[in-house]
Amino acid sequence: MDLLIIGNEENVNDVESKFKNLHTYTHIDEVENPDLSDYDFVFDFQIDETPERFSIYSQEQKAIIFINTVKVSLTELAFIYGRPQGQVYGFAGMPGFLARDLMEVTSFDEEQSGVLNACTSLGTDCQWVMDRVGMVTPRIIFMIINEAYYTVQEGTATKEDVDKGMKLGTNYPYGPFEWAEKIGLQNVYETLEALYEDTKEERYKICPMLKKEYMLAR
Repeated sequence: MDLLIIGNEENVNDVESKFKNLHTYTHIDEVENPDLSDYDFVFDFQIDETPERFSIYSQEQKAIIFINTVKVSLTELAFIYGRPQGQVYGFAGMPGFLARDLMEVTSFDEEQSGVLNACTSLGTDCQWVMDRVGMVTPRIIFMIINEAYYTVQEGTATKEDVDKGMKLGTNYPYGPFEWAEKIGLQNVYETLEALYEDTKEERYKICPMLKKEYMLAR
């Protein structure tokens, strides 16, 4: 299969780590009007930065499109740019989330056969989730990161202690702050911001310490 990857070098590494040498890869940086005619699949990691590109995807009928829907849902994009004529699906495309055994994917409704067949063609197992901002795994991990910031802000523990305690106590591969560094604080902050806007739930209200670090890093 010929795959087009729209994103940065880290995104390319995630795709290659996930699919090894099963496919042929082409990488391009941020573009407004990609030519999709030569590709079987497109992985767009940066749709939240250029959402108007969805209008191109909504007209595509050959290539199967996977877009990173952690910060913005398929439904939101389709509401603005139109429901796609072909196969357009969402996936958890934040750093570290793709290169796992299961690829977390979503579709416009609860009809899962299309996206499951697409994943089979790619050679990966997948887990369908509802089309919502944050999907499932990112939503849980970012909430944990936010709570960890509150813990440090209140003086209960240091970042190092929180990371060590979470890994030893829950057998997580990373502590919350290690996860935040791996994923990128900007991604964590902007996803939590989108989650709070979507749900208005207090658990997604961004910790002031996290907000301050995000603003200083900009």
